[in-house]
Amino acid sequence: MATLITGCSGFVGIALAEEILGSGEDVVGLDIVSPPQGALAGFAKKKGKFHFAQGSVRDSELVTGTLKQHGVRQLVTLAAITADANREKQAPATILDVNTGGTVAVIAAAAQHGVERIVHVSSGAVYGASGETAKILIEDETPQKPEGLYGISKQAAEAAALRLGKLYGVDLVAGRLGTCYGPWERETGVRDTLSALLQLLRIAQKGGKAILPRNSTRDWLYVRDGAAGLHALLKSRRLPRSIYNVAAGFEFSTDQWCALLQKHFPEFQWHNAGPGEVPNVNLYNTYDRASMDITRLRSDTGFVPKYDLQAAFTDFESWLAAQPSA
Repeated sequence: MATLITGCSGFVGIALAEEILGSGEDVVGLDIVSPPQGALAGFAKKKGKFHFAQGSVRDSELVTGTLKQHGVRQLVTLAAITADANREKQAPATILDVNTGGTVAVIAAAAQHGVERIVHVSSGAVYGASGETAKILIEDETPQKPEGLYGISKQAAEAAALRLGKLYGVDLVAGRLGTCYGPWERETGVRDTLSALLQLLRIAQKGGKAILPRNSTRDWLYVRDGAAGLHALLKSRRLPRSIYNVAAGFEFSTDQWCALLQKHFPEFQWHNAGPGEVPNVNLYNTYDRASMDITRLRSDTGFVPKYDLQAAFTDFESWLAAQPSA
């Protein structure tokens, strides 16, 4: 059985492709650019086979042809523009067109061509401003108050995906993905908000000094756990709920991350910005978003996160050593 992953060349898409291929199933990736050569080499070592279709989710002929050619029976919608304020000002229509319109078009095409299972990848960004006041973010209890066009477009895409699932009678579930970090995170031309953890790693690699706006605490999600959570949703048919948080289930701080970096890069230094100091690490907000509750994901799919902070750092360190160009 083949699974189509849109946005397969992003770092979450790569991690998910590795996860599914490792289970022995085939993956068809669709993206505007090919995955890096290192990622393709890793795919080739897995049990399943990887096929790539280059193009946009807005290209209906490409999407339809890809579905037919590979007999796709499962779909994961990951293609999105993770936009910052700059891009919001310059290309608002494109953000909405890709994140919402592209998602709707792919799901409609998939439903009409026999796809049996769809996991729509939504985002914790749909909670928006609720993340400042809530103690914990719960799927159908916490109000959605998205603050930027990314969150707004993801909220609209999620609602539209769930509606289409009902209209077409397709087994569809939405997974609200937490803030990911880990292997293959990089600038891709459609990802403007690189994680604070990657920003800190890059400074540490150069033996530099990081200046943070504050010591930030967050439920950062190691991308391989994120992929495992999405795969758990894909494998679990006819779930009792339609929306699930896919998150780490625990928090850690930038100070803790920096302390691990300093052990590996002794010249690295960091501190929180004092009066008049300009930070060189972007946290993208003035507050730390509340953590996303994963009780429902655990109970309904059996998903258990594998990577605590130390395990994630060790795995990431090993990956970096094997992929120096990354």
